[in-house]
Amino acid sequence: MSSPPAYPGIRVSGCWSLGTEGSNAESLDRLLPTVGAGRSPRKRTTSQCKSEPPLLRTSKRTIYTAGRPPWYNEHGTQSKEAFAIGLGGGSASGKTTVARMIIEALDVPWVVLLSMDSFYKVLTRQQQEQAAHNNFNFDHPDAFDFDLIISTLKKLKQGKSVKVPIYDFTTHSRKKDWKTLYGANVIIFEGIMAFADKTLLELLDMKIFVDTDSDIRLVRRLRRDISERGRDIEGVIKQYNKFVKPAFDQYIQPTMRVADIVVPRGSGNTVAIDLIVQHVHSQLEERKLRWDMAALASAHQCHPLPRTLSVLKSTPQVRGMHTIIRDKETSRDEFIFYSKRLMRLLIEHALSFLPFQDCVVQTPQGQDYAGKCYAGKQITGVSILRAGETMEPALRAVCKDVRIGTILIQTNQLTGEPELHYLRLPKDISDDHVILMDCTVSTGAAAMMAVRVLLDHDVPEDKIFLLSLLMAEMGVHSVAYAFPRVRIITTAVDKRVNDLFRIIPGIGNFGDRYFGTDAVPDGSDEEEGGSAG
Repeated sequence: MSSPPAYPGIRVSGCWSLGTEGSNAESLDRLLPTVGAGRSPRKRTTSQCKSEPPLLRTSKRTIYTAGRPPWYNEHGTQSKEAFAIGLGGGSASGKTTVARMIIEALDVPWVVLLSMDSFYKVLTRQQQEQAAHNNFNFDHPDAFDFDLIISTLKKLKQGKSVKVPIYDFTTHSRKKDWKTLYGANVIIFEGIMAFADKTLLELLDMKIFVDTDSDIRLVRRLRRDISERGRDIEGVIKQYNKFVKPAFDQYIQPTMRVADIVVPRGSGNTVAIDLIVQHVHSQLEERKLRWDMAALASAHQCHPLPRTLSVLKSTPQVRGMHTIIRDKETSRDEFIFYSKRLMRLLIEHALSFLPFQDCVVQTPQGQDYAGKCYAGKQITGVSILRAGETMEPALRAVCKDVRIGTILIQTNQLTGEPELHYLRLPKDISDDHVILMDCTVSTGAAAMMAVRVLLDHDVPEDKIFLLSLLMAEMGVHSVAYAFPRVRIITTAVDKRVNDLFRIIPGIGNFGDRYFGTDAVPDGSDEEEGGSAG
């Protein structure tokens, strides 16, 4: 790790101790403005600097990685691994609170919080009985599944999706359902044994130890275990004296020496958290995770449309239907009718790109007919909600027994980033040809995130077909550069995207016009499919 910034603090056992007691602590405290009664809490340093704006600051005109999720660069490959922060400390020291404060202060999208508590080993029946009587040591390294922790963290750093167990502290067991996490720019891994394994340490780019007084930790643990985990006070104290305190002295406190930064007072040490945030910002900047959308749009104008794009032939019929659905005076009934007609033509056109093989059948007259048969296993449609689901009826009308999945991706209006909110995919989708449906694609951010999700479910890139009624050139280029083997199929491509990333001349907000819902308050023609395009 590079030299620490020029902030007051002392070097302890090879790490920086921020806010330690004595004169150094007083010096640090002098950096904090006084917070009087009734006054607003102190805002973070990274947002107050007027002479030099914070790195990776979000705005409506900037989308990180050019609207792409962070797993890969403009060529479809991951250029840098995610930045992994390890957060260690005793039980109830405030690790989770510090992690959340770091996430809030970072103010960047794509941060994953991974808790070590999810990785307790599955207990045997005998161990279950011991745990029920507070006689099982959950604060020993052997209580954790380090193999699963390491494999999970490795995959997250590589930008792959992972399944994380959900642990039930009231029954001391894993729940049946596991949660899915997707790759991120920043991974925060927190736990009491975060620094207890050599292989795990090598995966962490930054190691932070939260040092909190033992009396405070005991009080917090009592409050937490009694109110949240259904324990009684006698059992909590018994477990603390028998297991928690000895384990802290033997296994946890010694790991403080491997930490890069020690944070006394936990979440109360806002100066330390600001320093951590500034360092992570600098690391993200070095990894070149910020791209400028205006520059990207300008670059796209210099390149011809990619070969993976196929545009429905602009016949007078197709152009006539576009005229109707683009007209702001068109009634909702007509908008739906002609949109459905275009969808049917689009899907029929897309099916021509599926693989077919020669086959011979016998006609009712007893004659052979040399024809073509679909050479794949199955066709699955995946709609990007909400506008994408309007294309499902057309797909069902031409593909018998087609399976349907759904993805909900919405844009965070503060960051401009697409966020995955819901996912439902058919089982064994990896062998299928997948038709990914969204009605409009502007920047391509939502479409690319959806493609990434499909790839995480082992769908081959060349088996993904992105279908959209209308696309902007920027979105076409973005998808094609990130995923050069995905087939892109649309009925029309518009040249421009305005400053708010709306397609120009565009079609308006497709979802609002189709479903008859009210437009967004500013009257903008925000695209559906997560509105990031």
